[in-house]
Amino acid sequence: MGLHHFEKPKGATFKKRRVARGIGSGMGKTATRGTKGQSARRQIHPNFEGGQTAIQRRLPVKKGFRNINHKEFAVVNISDLETLFESGATVTPEALIESRIISKVKDGVKILGTGSLSKKLTVSAHKFSKTAEEAITNAGGSATVIVPAKKEAKEASAE
Repeated sequence: MGLHHFEKPKGATFKKRRVARGIGSGMGKTATRGTKGQSARRQIHPNFEGGQTAIQRRLPVKKGFRNINHKEFAVVNISDLETLFESGATVTPEALIESRIISKVKDGVKILGTGSLSKKLTVSAHKFSKTAEEAITNAGGSATVIVPAKKEAKEASAE
């Protein structure tokens, strides 16, 4: 048995439609295009919208780019720490989520210096602004930078 023994089932193939080959063919004269109008006279490209401004011209052009290395930090002001934490407390990203100052850590937690701080707090975060770090140390507390795990592994391999 070989492939040349197989036959196509009935109805598997169709005769090619030959249009515009005379009136006797049944598809002559207008060649199945109907009568008159733009589509009877020439090919219209698929994006043509009948003279209306095309969609690709109506939509705004997107400018700029999105940096793939962009980091988005969960931002906390020292005024928030003043109101929610007692003196001597340890402030970590987990404690901030528990107290509902932030909903998630994102790429890290950054402490900003808006407001004033009078309580002694031990704050651990991924980044600090200069004013925030000064305010925490001036109040008698300490600001500890959390180094991400990937960065720690790079620094250990470099030594």
